Amino acid sequence: MYPARSNLEIPLSTAVIVDAVRTPIGRREGQLKDLHAVDLAALPLAALISRTGIDPASVEDVIMGCVMQTGEQGLNIGRNASLAAGLPHGVSGTTVDRQDASSLQAIHFAAQGVMAGAYDCVIAAGVEAMTRIPLGVTAYQGPGQPFGPVVQDRYKLVPPGVSAELVATELAMTREYVDGLAADSHARANRAMTGGRFRDEIVPVEVGAARLMSADELTDSGMDVKRLTLLQPAFDEAGVVTSGNSAQISDGAAAVLVMSERKAAELGLEALATIQAASLVGVDPVTTLGGPAEATRRVLDRAGLTMGDVGLVEVNETFATVVGAWLMEMGEEVWERTNVNGGAIALGHPMGASGARIFTTLVHELRRSTSRYGLQVMDMGGGMASALIVERL
Repeated sequence: MYPARSNLEIPLSTAVIVDAVRTPIGRREGQLKDLHAVDLAALPLAALISRTGIDPASVEDVIMGCVMQTGEQGLNIGRNASLAAGLPHGVSGTTVDRQDASSLQAIHFAAQGVMAGAYDCVIAAGVEAMTRIPLGVTAYQGPGQPFGPVVQDRYKLVPPGVSAELVATELAMTREYVDGLAADSHARANRAMTGGRFRDEIVPVEVGAARLMSADELTDSGMDVKRLTLLQPAFDEAGVVTSGNSAQISDGAAAVLVMSERKAAELGLEALATIQAASLVGVDPVTTLGGPAEATRRVLDRAGLTMGDVGLVEVNETFATVVGAWLMEMGEEVWERTNVNGGAIALGHPMGASGARIFTTLVHELRRSTSRYGLQVMDMGGGMASALIVERL
């Protein structure tokens, strides 16, 4: 028999963000193409240790988001990256897959673990080397298919790009509207890069003899609506979704150091932010991209906030139609404080890394701003969405 549980309430710990870093994002077949996925994932882990000066043995776990978990990214890349980063072998590691929001889920798990008293110091991270491990490889390499006959009988599943078109049709989005959102993403990302706004969050990567990559390589300073208009629809001849208003396939990694407030104070470390609330929702897996608005409403309600309380927003730009659908429910005026440094359309979407990459950008932008609260929201494959509210300290 187990001893009877006490009725005494155990107070939750406060989970704080001590640091957040990322690699530059590389284009497909770009500067990061020759870097093994494990070594890519290890870079931001090692950078967190170096930047904060903590004893690496104090890290209790590494929770790594990764979508295509095969080949170089197979056999628990979270653990393998921890070892490659030089962390003691006593530091454990695990890997999670919640599709596009995998590393946002890693952050959820890390914060929840700290709040529950299971961790004092944990790293949430993410990686995707999409050049080396192509998108979809875990589905088509077999054996069998991911969706069994029961699911396929229940839902007439379609690829994400087709879902994006379905959402655009349902909400009567025009090509001009979605191309405008994409052009804004490029303009904002270019302004952020030339203004040095990513400098504090990026870990330079050695990509050749005496050569460092210290900036994202996908953003096109000349991309505007006129050029976007020239691109042909990708999924429907009469549709609005093109390669120019969709997220770019890319390579990258990111990591976030999460501690209990007590542990950070004990080590004399300044906390950047704290996580106030998180949410998850499921939606129709056919029109899978309609969840971000519901996830936003749920996380705002959980935090006791309104959209007016949120000073900065990051919505993952899987497709411009995702952002458009969210804006149509949240209010077009919110766009001015959303993705202020560009998004995945301009910067790239290394799937397993994107949650942590976006979170890293949000936390550093909050530090530069006078805003108190930031919101991150992501759609994901399988008909789900995830959101998180962070408070600047």
